[in-house]
Amino acid sequence: MFDFLTFIAIAIGVLVLILRQVNQYERGVMFTLGKFTGIKEPGWRLVIPIFQAMRKIDMRVKAVDVPDQRAITRDNISVTVNAVIYYRVVDAAKAVLEVEDFFHAMSQLAQTTMRNAVGEVELDELLSNRDKISERIREIVDTASDEWGIKVDNVELKDVSLPADMERTIAKQAEAEREKRSVIIKAEGEVIAATNMAKAANTLSEASGALHLRTLQSLNDLSSDQSNTVVFAVPLEVLRAFEKYTDKGQK
Repeated sequence: MFDFLTFIAIAIGVLVLILRQVNQYERGVMFTLGKFTGIKEPGWRLVIPIFQAMRKIDMRVKAVDVPDQRAITRDNISVTVNAVIYYRVVDAAKAVLEVEDFFHAMSQLAQTTMRNAVGEVELDELLSNRDKISERIREIVDTASDEWGIKVDNVELKDVSLPADMERTIAKQAEAEREKRSVIIKAEGEVIAATNMAKAANTLSEASGALHLRTLQSLNDLSSDQSNTVVFAVPLEVLRAFEKYTDKGQK
């Protein structure tokens, strides 16, 4: 009985030493006597100690937060940008054999590429075309990481920070732009009003008695006011005729 229990214990100990579990989201990179001998699929796999070794690689999508990077745009403006990059391992063998630490390598590659991409554009383009710049960064990083067996799914610029003095300058520029639009709209309104007034004047001058009726309407509007002052609008022709009549009477 003792010998049988001892045998069972030894067998269990051996199984614990040689069995390795590969989860569904992982792949095992197998080495035998230091040489790459294949990829192990999910499940329980035998790994002979001393002679064999297996490194498990997570195949799920990884989100890497690229830390703040100071860069200078093409128009010589200092900015601070940060981003997040989403990637996954598509070839576990390359991820182990071609690069020492693919996680660290991807972070460094993303930082360098982001600084270079920001340096190729002007500030206005950086602020207005984030999606375009993010796609350019994704393409560069994806191409560079192909030989590592890594696929870049997406890159997103999270924030673009400007110096305080530059923020004030942009605010003044936006304020000047709004004032410019306000002046233009006001001038366009005055042009439309002048055009309508000219049309009204032409209509009044062409219709017999229309100007006199308009004068009477203005007097009626003034009579509704509580003021004691009354203004009479008299056509110049009437004044001239009155002056001529007065001059004849005096003579």
